[in-house]
Amino acid sequence: MVEYTKLTVNEPGLEKTDRMQDWRQAIQIPTAYRIGNSTVRLQYQFVMGVLAVGVIALVMFYNSFSHSKPHNSYMLEKRIPSNYESDHLHKHNLPELKQSNYNSTYPLTTPVRTEKGVRYKIAIISDLDTNSKKEDEWISYLKTGALFVDIEKNKVSLEWDQDELMTLKTTLAQGGRGMELSELVVFNGALLGFDDRTGTIYQIDIASKFAYPWVLLVDGHGRVAKGFKSEWATVKDQSLYVGGLGKAWTTPTGELVNYHPQYIKKVTTTGEVSHIDWHKRYEALAKAVDISFPGYIIHESASWSSVHKRWFFLPRRESKDRYDEKLDESRGSNLMLTADEEFSDIKAKRIGDISPTHGFSSFKFVPNTHDRLIVALKSEENQGKTASYIMAFDIDGTILLPETKIDGDFKFEGIEFI
Repeated sequence: MVEYTKLTVNEPGLEKTDRMQDWRQAIQIPTAYRIGNSTVRLQYQFVMGVLAVGVIALVMFYNSFSHSKPHNSYMLEKRIPSNYESDHLHKHNLPELKQSNYNSTYPLTTPVRTEKGVRYKIAIISDLDTNSKKEDEWISYLKTGALFVDIEKNKVSLEWDQDELMTLKTTLAQGGRGMELSELVVFNGALLGFDDRTGTIYQIDIASKFAYPWVLLVDGHGRVAKGFKSEWATVKDQSLYVGGLGKAWTTPTGELVNYHPQYIKKVTTTGEVSHIDWHKRYEALAKAVDISFPGYIIHESASWSSVHKRWFFLPRRESKDRYDEKLDESRGSNLMLTADEEFSDIKAKRIGDISPTHGFSSFKFVPNTHDRLIVALKSEENQGKTASYIMAFDIDGTILLPETKIDGDFKFEGIEFI
């Protein structure tokens, strides 16, 4: 009987470059095998050949495995099409994080059928501007209620909860201001609020009446010492898109300063941020209604429709004249703009009558209406006084709930189904 017995040779891992010398020395001694009472030694060249083949196989396996993995956020430049006008795309250098499974729960509370129609739970959030400061904290008010939608009767009604306004607090501020929340969005199963002063995105826990910081957005291309003035936000392809005024930043009398408000932010579920230049896109929207600089459109509400595959915008203000801080208060808009994904097809429509001091500040598509029904907030700032209104209409412009004043002299600038 022939007996095979391997004598042993250590073969360290090939991935450690600082151990290369050890395994080179090890293979200088030919591997010996005993056959019966005889010993056969393999040639050095043969062992080298086997190892070379093994290394090549490992490299090919690694490349194949890495190519099969999902693209991470560091591939955003290749994945975002050129028509994004993203020649000034920048990314935070965050460590690679595993993408979590997206939580698509929306709305957060299941709608209920009632005699008044389908009942949806809603929330609105306030931007108190300088009044948000209370001693060493900054606050925002959250108000909840129910929206009833009767499709058969083409009717929308509203009931606000009788509970006191929920007070959300923070100690974060910039330039002595903070917690000026301008939008509400459900993203990845969480309710988010957006501070248009510090650029902070807060996760809001209604049950515990608490808001905690999640992501900090920086203005413009992301390399400035100023928080992003977030005004609108929406979810597209399981990513969060956050936009600003969409108007070039000017002096109080309309002289150009920079285009920072014409960047948008794309945020992943793990909080990685990309800064995308939308200057050309905002210009295209203005051009669709014959507006060009120094004229302007101020955007405070926008949503992506996965049903229509179009962007929807309800501007706050519009003017063909140069920006003027005082006159701007009476340049409210009733405009609705829609654009395809490339912004090559843009359509405009008017919603109801213009109230010069009223302008859209937030809107959402009503769930389960195929993105045809919209509930929207309008804000008013006039000579130091503020007020808010709510209305509902379909995308053809038919009003189902006329402008209705919300109790209190607060400026509510974000609405969401919760």
